[in-house]
Amino acid sequence: MVDGNTRVIGKLLMKVVKKGGDLDLMGSISDGRINFYSYNSYWEVLNVLANGFRELGLAVQDKVAILGNTSLEWHLFDMSIIASRAVTVPIYPTYLAEEVEFISNHSGASMMVIDSADQLEKIIRVQKKLPALRTIISIKEVSDLLKGNLRNDIKFFTMEEFKKLGEKRYNENKHWLEEIVAQQQGNDVVSIIYTSGTTGEPKGTVISNHAFTTMLENVRTAFQGKFSHDDCSLTFLPLSHVLGRCDSMMFLVLGYRTVYAESVDALVNNLAIVRPTIMFAVPRIFEKIYAKVMEQVEGGSFIKKKLFAWAEEVTEVYYNKIENEEAPSMQEILNHKLAYKLVLSKIYNRFGGRVRYFISGGAPLSVKIIKFLQNANLTILEGYGLTETIAPCCVNPTWKQVAGTVGIPIGDVQIGFAEDGEILIKTEAMFSEYYKSKEHTDEVMKNGWFYSGDIGELTADGHLKITDRKKDIIITSGGKNIAPQKIENMAKTQRYISHLMVIGDKQKYLTAIVGIEIDRFRLIYDSLGIGKEIKNVTIAELAVNEKVQALVQADINALNQKLAKFETIKKFIISPEEFTIEGGHLTPSLKLRKKVILARFSEKVEEMYRREKELS
Repeated sequence: MVDGNTRVIGKLLMKVVKKGGDLDLMGSISDGRINFYSYNSYWEVLNVLANGFRELGLAVQDKVAILGNTSLEWHLFDMSIIASRAVTVPIYPTYLAEEVEFISNHSGASMMVIDSADQLEKIIRVQKKLPALRTIISIKEVSDLLKGNLRNDIKFFTMEEFKKLGEKRYNENKHWLEEIVAQQQGNDVVSIIYTSGTTGEPKGTVISNHAFTTMLENVRTAFQGKFSHDDCSLTFLPLSHVLGRCDSMMFLVLGYRTVYAESVDALVNNLAIVRPTIMFAVPRIFEKIYAKVMEQVEGGSFIKKKLFAWAEEVTEVYYNKIENEEAPSMQEILNHKLAYKLVLSKIYNRFGGRVRYFISGGAPLSVKIIKFLQNANLTILEGYGLTETIAPCCVNPTWKQVAGTVGIPIGDVQIGFAEDGEILIKTEAMFSEYYKSKEHTDEVMKNGWFYSGDIGELTADGHLKITDRKKDIIITSGGKNIAPQKIENMAKTQRYISHLMVIGDKQKYLTAIVGIEIDRFRLIYDSLGIGKEIKNVTIAELAVNEKVQALVQADINALNQKLAKFETIKKFIISPEEFTIEGGHLTPSLKLRKKVILARFSEKVEEMYRREKELS
């Protein structure tokens, strides 16, 4: 339990380490094996890293940026910074040099941890505009040639060099970190997390020790007694995102072991090695799995298709009874067991065969995909939170999941609503301010309530349902209020649509920009008549292919059948570019950058409405 004496991360960590001792705690994967730190050896490493920072002059509440992909090393640096009473500033590894420059300067980071030569190249490109930066520590080796391009006043250390500095200092006083932890205060800032933002420059969300530990206590309360040291998570979400960061610290209150994936690309292989029992994930992971399974089903024989359809049907009947608190008949129970054994267990086993809970957040997950995963005996606990609330403020409880909702408030969280339906949140697990931006802080914090920018409602049984982002609501020229998120989410279960952006504000009807992926057309490639190997086909070629357009039109038609008439998509264009983070279409948390996309396709969008305007 996080009591008054442990409402700071460092003290909570020391309490957990003392209790865990030589038990396995934290691991990474190398050569097909998991290498674990015990609680004690984990604490030793944090001591070494913290003393390394001390040797380099890191002072209380100084800022250290971390620019790199998710790894155990990223987490170790983060925890050593926080334990030292300094401030971690995460930076998305996909950010451009100019974005790295903005966050570094705005936060005033004097030190930066990087993980690759690619990240060092970004810094070198903008180093003349980074006057506060004095030290760089690299997790991986980089060439002397590249290091030689750094400013003379920037010190560079490999991780091994940095650890040697820390080991020397640690051996001189092995209790220094404990002394620093004892001085930690609840109002110490532990992190400034910059929102990825769908518009404008990112805002620095200031998180205090007290707020972070309150979030951890809220999670502990929600999952009390559900996990033990026998459980294990596989962590792969970006640690630069608040959800990934929370995932990395769950061991402090839930007591399970954590293993860091080698990379997202290695996830399938890592699942087989780790065989996790719990995982934090984002909807995009589940959407890709769903698309892959559907691709395999459609490419299978007539009998396989019929068997899969039967399995889904009988399993959904079974779970609908459970959800409505009705008892399934004996025949329904037998059908469910047979369907799982013959068909759906294969989906479950893709995740290592031991998963008890998936916690999904960061964006809405389609009800159809939740049901699909539920049929495969995978329990999805969809939750809701923002950077400002340090991620989770609502989650579907383990005893009752309601698809299409984000669950119930956890711990001390209170949910309210403004007159227009905007969700208001009150909790001690709340950011302190937007760094150096009182104006923006005052816009969202009023009388102790945080104005989330999301529109929602409570169901009869107290579950929170998100409708859309307030700023994204479409009002047609006919006065109809439309939540595009609902339509965009439903489209993700269509065979050939990867992303859908709905347009129609102040217009008579809705149109859409469709994002596609090459992989979705792989099995039918021969019928497209492009005449190249699949690896050479571009999105631009597919976008203008008449057969591809017909397939997407069929998907749109199928989607429209599930919508009210005023919600239907009348026209669409296919993007000649895949929607990616690197291309600027998506935020690092995989949300659509709608203003960017609309600006790129403004002429084509205008064309979809031009004839209507000419006739009116």
